[in-house]
Amino acid sequence: MTVSLYAMTCGHLTIPTSFLLAGRDGTTRVPVTSYLVDHPRGRVVFDTGCHVATQTDPTAHVGEVLARFHAFDYGAGEDVGARLQAFDIDPASVTHVVNSHLHFDHCGGNALLPNATVIVQRREWEAAQEGGERRGYVAADFDTGQPTLLLDGDHDLFGDGTVVVFPTIGHTPGHQSLRVRTEGGEYILCGDACYLEEALRTMTLPGVIADPDSATRTFQLFRSLERQGAKLMFGHDLAFSASVPQAPTPLA
Repeated sequence: MTVSLYAMTCGHLTIPTSFLLAGRDGTTRVPVTSYLVDHPRGRVVFDTGCHVATQTDPTAHVGEVLARFHAFDYGAGEDVGARLQAFDIDPASVTHVVNSHLHFDHCGGNALLPNATVIVQRREWEAAQEGGERRGYVAADFDTGQPTLLLDGDHDLFGDGTVVVFPTIGHTPGHQSLRVRTEGGEYILCGDACYLEEALRTMTLPGVIADPDSATRTFQLFRSLERQGAKLMFGHDLAFSASVPQAPTPLA
């Protein structure tokens, strides 16, 4: 059974470096990442980037608080739907969306994949309902009316061990990551459970985080998976993403 994995960059944001690494000054430009998993029994997109409305008027869509700390570099043709179409994938053919969490830069493109079931941890869904824009949640991004599967832990998407969702709590109360097993190896799509490779190497947590103790345990889990041979795909690491083949070239 062949499973293919593709990386896509859906624009960039410039944010305070302290969001990524506690105690750091200045700002950092970060990629907004998304992935396609092409499985014989379905197509899965992991994270969908920002809403297309933020290409023209970010403040109107995400609100003044979020816009104050996020400078958008996100233009026409960079949304997840356009990225898929650019390598002849019909967005309507995507069967599942796995959102690592429901912050605006990870679920804003959900509605562009109209036939997908959205898969999210129940704790994250509840946090998003209560959180509001000050905590990074924009209801118009995640409350799309699409079928939603709420999880309470691990979930084997196709029942064959190749695409498995697992909780990686810390960044948010219900963050999850995705393990993808291909003929070329195993990949861990970290999402915001680990923004940067430097953070993992130095065990430096972000400056803005929901649960530091759980985040540290998630870092330790990632280190363990890496020792076992998995390739970690960091969530917002510009240098790392520049080294990753982009669709239509598969990662594996």
